[in-house]
Amino acid sequence: MKLSIAFISALLILVPTLAFAHSGGTDSSGCHHNRKTGGYHCH
Repeated sequence: MKLSIAFISALLILVPTLAFAHSGGTDSSGCHHNRKTGGYHCH
């Protein structure tokens, strides 16, 4: 029981840190080019 509580607590703390913001302005559509990969995506 204690192990599962510790595991769930660790997930709640660590999982949100996996989403990192990145630099780069967006165009009028809210999208931008990724110059490193050549991709284009929207937010």
